[in-house]
Amino acid sequence: MNEVLRQEKKYLLTLEQYYKLSNYIGQLMYEDVHNKGDGYTIRSLYFDTLEDKDFCEKEAGVQLRRKIRLRNYGAQSKDAVLEMKQKQGQMQKKRSLRMAKEDASRLIHRDYGVLLKYSEDFALECYALMNSLCYIPKTIVEYKRRAFVAKENSIRVTFDHHLIGTESNFDVFSKDLLQYPLMNPYLVVLEIKFNGFLLSYIKDALHECGVGETTVSKYCLARAVSTHFHF
Repeated sequence: MNEVLRQEKKYLLTLEQYYKLSNYIGQLMYEDVHNKGDGYTIRSLYFDTLEDKDFCEKEAGVQLRRKIRLRNYGAQSKDAVLEMKQKQGQMQKKRSLRMAKEDASRLIHRDYGVLLKYSEDFALECYALMNSLCYIPKTIVEYKRRAFVAKENSIRVTFDHHLIGTESNFDVFSKDLLQYPLMNPYLVVLEIKFNGFLLSYIKDALHECGVGETTVSKYCLARAVSTHFHF
């Protein structure tokens, strides 16, 4: 089980801002080892309660809230990671548990008893939470991510683009997901994660590119069909 506690800031960029800022950051930070061209694929299956508790709390701006998701790196992945992100004021706490593909597939089909196979306390907490509050799969989000890292303050800068998703198929290992765009393809989500404080060279780069902080939730974008349209 892995656990991190850090600050997280989000920004919405145009393609022009993305290329300008990523080229600059690339001269100052190390590229993530998984980067290939404009990035690598990430897929996340989000779980929520029957009443969409986590979605509603995000939309309402509740300070203490959570998200539970199962993440992999596309259909070819051999395993997946169960993650819980908890918002605590300015801080984000993320805990994660790596699961074998067959166990992750059982989780997708709402067989949460598979978590009892794992000895970590986090697995038991997720088992109790997902059962007692009736969590079910809600949506898949897929996107390309280009990432940069720096040792100072554990800084991680990521550029996420070409967001697509589905609310009809929850198999993150499927090669045949029928997905649709979640956001304007000419926009990019920038996320900056760090411990302590953000170094001045990154602040200066953001200022130079005219970037302002915003709130962008991939999960909320992916729930647009089921939460905003009624048939």
